[in-house]
Amino acid sequence: MNRIAIFPGSFSPFSLGHKAVVDNALPLFDKVIIAVGNNPEKNQYFSIKKRLKWINDVYKNMPNISVERYEGLTVDFCKTVNANFIVRGLRDSHDFKFEKNIAQMNKKLNAEIETIFIITPPDLSHISSTILRDIIKNGGDISTFIPKEISI
Repeated sequence: MNRIAIFPGSFSPFSLGHKAVVDNALPLFDKVIIAVGNNPEKNQYFSIKKRLKWINDVYKNMPNISVERYEGLTVDFCKTVNANFIVRGLRDSHDFKFEKNIAQMNKKLNAEIETIFIITPPDLSHISSTILRDIIKNGGDISTFIPKEISI
C-alpha cells in the first residue's frame, strides 16, 4: 500500500512556510497531495484557479506531488484520493491546540485517517497567509515570504 498524504489548506497565498511543510513531509510519504480548499461560501482573496496555478508552478517537476482542488470534508477527500494521512504544519502552541481538535474530530469521522504534525522551521514560523494578505492590501511586498515561482 502506498503511503499517500494530503496537505489541505486554502493557501491564499502559498507561503514559504507551506512549502517547508510539504518539503519536510516528502521523505515520509510516497505521494503528497496538496489539497487546495474551495469553499464557495467564503470569499477568497485569490481565485482557486490562481492558487492552483501557483502551487503547480512551485512543484511542476515533482512526480510525487500533485495539486488538487477539493470541497467538503477533508476526510471525505482522503477517501476519494486513497490517502490515509493528513499533514498539518504547526507554528506554535496555538496552532497545536487548534489542529489537535480538528485531528481528533477527523479520527472520529474516519478511524483510518492519521494526522501527522510537522513543525515549521523557526525562521518561517512568523509567516501566515493572513499577515501576507494584509501586507498586500496595504501595498507591501511579500516576495521574500513566498516561493520564487509565485508572482503576485
